[in-house]
Amino acid sequence: MIGSALLFTAIPANTYASEISLENEVNGVLGTPYVWGGTTSAGFDCSGFILYIMEKFNAGDLPRTTGSQAKAGTEVSKDDLRLGDLVFFNTFGTGVSHAGIYIGDGQFAHSSSSKGVRISKLSDSYYRDRYVTARRVVSDTSYRQMAGE
Repeated sequence: MIGSALLFTAIPANTYASEISLENEVNGVLGTPYVWGGTTSAGFDCSGFILYIMEKFNAGDLPRTTGSQAKAGTEVSKDDLRLGDLVFFNTFGTGVSHAGIYIGDGQFAHSSSSKGVRISKLSDSYYRDRYVTARRVVSDTSYRQMAGE
């Protein structure tokens, strides 16, 4: 057939991975409003945000609630946090009540009831004083994908 051609181009191996890195996925929903019980980009609560992001990295089989998520995976010390670990806080004085995803450099992404999806520092006094635990819930393969490798 003249004048018609199908072209295939090679895509560099890192292109796909970098497009779905944790950083890109979080940046894509920054500012999304907080919605109690929300699990979509129309609005998230903290555990719904975690489910939404983790599903992108084949780690979407987590429990729905923050308290249950805090028991998933393996406990990890604050000093050993890596990209994709879940961090948990006691914000109401009644045990684990808030959660986020560690994104590196002492920061975590979360859906705040007052400000929606945002990035905060673990060293901020509010979160530092309320930190409870962290859990590793992703495989090494998912971790590499989150890192854009």
